Amino acid sequence: MGVGSVSIFRNPSEVPDVLAPGLAVVFCGINPGRVSAAAGAHFANPRNDFWRLLRDAGFTPRLYEPQEQFALLELGIGLTNAAYRTTPGSGDLRRADFDRARLEAIARDLRPRAIAFVGKEAYRGVFGERPDLGAQTRTLGDVGLFVLPSTSPANAAVPYAERLRSFSALRAWLDPVERPAARALVVDRRDRTLLVQFRDATGQTWWATPGGGCDEGETLEQTIRRELAEEVGLTRFELGPEIWTRDHTYAWYGRIYRQRERVHLVRVDEHDAEPTIDLAAEHVHDVRWWSLAALEATDVELVPRTLPRRLRELLEQGPPAEPIDVGL
Repeated sequence: MGVGSVSIFRNPSEVPDVLAPGLAVVFCGINPGRVSAAAGAHFANPRNDFWRLLRDAGFTPRLYEPQEQFALLELGIGLTNAAYRTTPGSGDLRRADFDRARLEAIARDLRPRAIAFVGKEAYRGVFGERPDLGAQTRTLGDVGLFVLPSTSPANAAVPYAERLRSFSALRAWLDPVERPAARALVVDRRDRTLLVQFRDATGQTWWATPGGGCDEGETLEQTIRRELAEEVGLTRFELGPEIWTRDHTYAWYGRIYRQRERVHLVRVDEHDAEPTIDLAAEHVHDVRWWSLAALEATDVELVPRTLPRRLRELLEQGPPAEPIDVGL
């Protein structure tokens, strides 16, 4: 395998995965055809347009050969398949051949910016739904999903120029939208912290501190005061010191964002959370106080993941002298 490649995910196929942590995009074909299986390389059929499209869309500086597949890692590109069984054609696959759990593990553990399905049938085999081409509303955690036309010669009805437009659109879409954000760690006299539960369109949920993106022209304090008033009805408080920072790239409803968060401490005696807006429209579905013990015992998704440890440090040691990067 190439330098930096990762092989921790089960792959019984003749065609190896090309994977590493933190890639910009992992291209996901449907399954190995006989030519690719014989070559041990992705998209090895000389009539397949995949490698030419990578060059023409600007993903690679030159035309790569399938046998150079591991060199893609240096460009932030990975390769895998939605199903591993080699077949004469994708129509010979069965539903059980698709392994959604494995793609979820790749998204969770390797955290590429996006997974791009090369063909609608690769996506449909994994998720059981027929997609449109382009960016999808569905995500795998923070990882965005994009559907491209199949590059197979069997898809000759789609002109090369149309395929190239989709590959070029993917390349542009992968550049994140910058989004400054501000949040508040609200702690009451009983050392509980106030969290909100977010839920996306596919039911993925996580709990985070209240806050959000800064509107144009807003200061960080103005953002925090607006968000606390809207999400939890908290309007009278003294803004404490900046305690944490977090740099987070994620997909959300068909776009990719790079969110640079700054988190301030807000101490209150007590507060009954009473939202002043329609929280469902903001994808917030619950608001409640959490004790440190409850946070340390829960198995729900917390943002940041280090929240219990960082809260314990804060309660035991007080605010840090400089803001701490709390990671994902």
